[in-house]
Amino acid sequence: MKVQCPTCQKDVVWQPESKYRPFCSERCKLIDLGEWASERHAIPGKPADEVLMSEQLNDFKL
Repeated sequence: MKVQCPTCQKDVVWQPESKYRPFCSERCKLIDLGEWASERHAIPGKPADEVLMSEQLNDFKL
């Protein structure tokens, strides 16, 4: 099966021998990691620490 590299859109064969799958190379993998680290990529929603704190506050109100 072929997939596209999330960074450069190059075709990548999805198989155990594909060392960097779903990326085509280590370079594309590191570019993506940098995007997450700099918060240019993010999963929508409240931060986990905010959710945990609100749950703890609810426990005290009971």
